[in-house]
Order: sequence, then C-alpha cells, then structure tokens
Amino acid sequence: MIAFVTFSSKAFAHTARTRLRAVVTATAGCMLAAGTLLPGPVLAQQGGGANPVRIGVVGPFTGPSADFGVPMLNGIKLAVDEINAVGGYLGRPLELVIKDDAATPDQGRKVSQELVQEKVVAAIGFCNTGVAMKSIDLFQDSKTPLIVPCSAGTEVTAKYPPADSYVFRVQARDALQAPFMVDDIVKRGWDKVAIFADTTGYGEGGYKDVVAALEDKKLKPAYVARFALGVKDLTAELTAARNAGANVIFSYTVGPENAAIANGKKALGWKVPQVGGWTLSFPFFIDGAKDAAEGALAVQTFIAEPSNERRAAFLSSYSRKFQGRMAVPMAAANAYDATYLLMYSFLGIRDGNLTGKAIKESLEGKMKTYYGVVSTYDKPFSVQDKDAITRNMLIIGMVKNGAITFAYPEDAKRNLIIQRKQ
Repeated sequence: MIAFVTFSSKAFAHTARTRLRAVVTATAGCMLAAGTLLPGPVLAQQGGGANPVRIGVVGPFTGPSADFGVPMLNGIKLAVDEINAVGGYLGRPLELVIKDDAATPDQGRKVSQELVQEKVVAAIGFCNTGVAMKSIDLFQDSKTPLIVPCSAGTEVTAKYPPADSYVFRVQARDALQAPFMVDDIVKRGWDKVAIFADTTGYGEGGYKDVVAALEDKKLKPAYVARFALGVKDLTAELTAARNAGANVIFSYTVGPENAAIANGKKALGWKVPQVGGWTLSFPFFIDGAKDAAEGALAVQTFIAEPSNERRAAFLSSYSRKFQGRMAVPMAAANAYDATYLLMYSFLGIRDGNLTGKAIKESLEGKMKTYYGVVSTYDKPFSVQDKDAITRNMLIIGMVKNGAITFAYPEDAKRNLIIQRKQ
C-alpha cells in the first residue's frame, strides 16, 4: 500500500507564495547588487499602484471542448491568484485577458488577433490542435511568446525552426504519446490495432503518429476508420474492424466521439480494449460512455491522486477555489505549471522590460528552477527545444469507477517522485 501525503490548501498556498517570494526577493536583490538601473515606471510600480502585466488566455471555454478548456483556464487563474498574492511582477499584478475560441479555428484566429492587437506581453492557450494551427502564426509574427498547455498535436511546436520559434508547450506532444501507448499495447500482446481517428488537425496528426509508432514495431494497422466530429454511430466501422481481426482500438478524437466508439463496441458485444492519448480522460468520454468506458487506457502527465506533497496540495487548493470536480486534471495541472513558468521567465529579465524577445530568451534558459505539479522544471526549454514534457514524465492511466487512476501499481509508486526533464 502507498502512503499518500496530505497537505492543506492553505499550507499549499503559503508554500507556493513563499517559494515565489524567495525568487522575487532574490531577483530584486541581484538587480540592486549588480547596479541594474530599473526604468522609472518599474521603480514606481514596486512601491505600489502599478500598471498590470497583461497576459492573454485563449481556449474553448464554451462549446464541445469546454470540458478541458475550463479546467485549463482554472489552472491559470489559480496560479495567477497565488502570484498576485506576493506582489506579481515587481509590484505589478498579472491581469488575464481571456478569449473564448469555442474550439473553432476561425473563431480562434479572430480572438488571437484581438490578443495581439491588445498587446499582451505573452499568451497561454489552445486546447484543439486545429484551432492552434490556424492561429499560431499571429503570435509568431508579432513576437508574442505563447505557451501551449493542452494541445498535443506534434506540429504545434514543429511549425517553426526551434531557434526562431515563439511557441512553447507544457504538454506531451503526440509524437511522445502515440509511441508510449504503442509500447504498452505491444507489451500487453495486442498486435492487431484498429485506428479510429477524426478528421480534425488533432486526429490527422495523431493518426500519423500512431502509424509511425506501429511501423517502428514492424506492425501495420489492422483497420483504419476516419470520421468527422459529431458522428454518433460508428457501428459499420466497428463491425469492419472486428471483421479485420482487431484486438485493440486506438482512438484519436476529442470526447463525444470516443464515447461513440465505446458505446458502439458495447452494443455489438465486442469486448476489445480502447486506448488512446490523454483525451480518454475527458468527461465527454468517461461520463458519455459510463460502464463502456471502464478499463480504457490513456496517456497522462498528471493523475488526480495525492501521490506527493505538491500534488496533494494542488488538488486541495483547486477544490477549495473552484468548489467541484476537476473535470480534466491534466489540463488544469499543465496550465498551472505553464503559468508559473511564464512568471519565472519574467523574473529572469533583469531590466523589467517585458518584450517578446526578452521573454523568449528567458524561457530558453535564464529561469530559476520551478518546482511544479507535473514536473520539476530545471531548464524546461532551450533554443533548440520548445517542449517541456519528456517521455519519462508520462504514465498510463486507466478509467476505473468513472475516474482516471494508475494502470500500474509501479507507476503509482514512481509518481511519488516528481520527474525532471531528460
């Protein structure tokens, strides 16, 4: 049996503020010791009434992807509240400029343009890969740093040469998630894989990553089904997959469609496992499929169990602030850490001038270590690497009793220790 650490949300908030206060104090001390001349406005801001540091947030807060967009936003809000409790950045409070993309590419581009025009110093956001890919050029061209805490599409951080890119990510890209899950299903002896992927940017990229991962194991898909979002009946495709001899379904879609797969299998009486990326942890799947979702396997960076002090405290603090179920814990945890990483990048800028170039360079190597919920971030990014999450941070989650838990006892034990980037 694993002994989990308990830690109150009040203690957690105190610990988070203490750590950040120590970094802020050290940063200010270094500035003074080095004789760094802070601009007049910054000096005035340290003493009190200050212009806020405006940070853009974009995601699906209404519509079909709100089940993970809202937890993302909540994770950001929780971090910002803690940061502002110790004075924000050099006395300037952080202020969120929140835009709803409604999981629609055109809407995402529209609100991203608004953020750029409103001259936010940086942005956090995007849950849907197709929405992100429609919009990230706006942040890149305006040199506005963007940290992506949810969208897993491999292409999000591959569109631009790493050295030039202003797009960072605190999420396991699909090029990590797909082979990680393929390794697991091969270990379990499931060698005839049916791929069910939607036709969005997320589904297309995930499909390619699964096929590539299978090829590395000298396997080919036993069957492939592609479908548009909104499909409710996949009986014909599931029947074809069964006839092809598939012994596992690897699904790459965002929620309700995952439930359509599980419910369709149940209606056919076809008892094969369903596996996939992190989207199998979403309420649209777990609540929509109910008992048909039981046993499904999903790649995770964070499971909502109090496996160590930081995670227990984060869960307690989140529950206290938002009064209810954390619908997608991984979205909240990734976004919480992304917000702190952005703040730590600010503190690495010695003259207080938060230009896009300065923030980018700080993210790439000038930050102090941040002890986060998902990971301990010691140089999470570099000039050549814009993804903070590495394979060693991943675990296999299982749907059990309507929630995600550890698929393997050894993962639960390993999760007591927060992994660092390899």
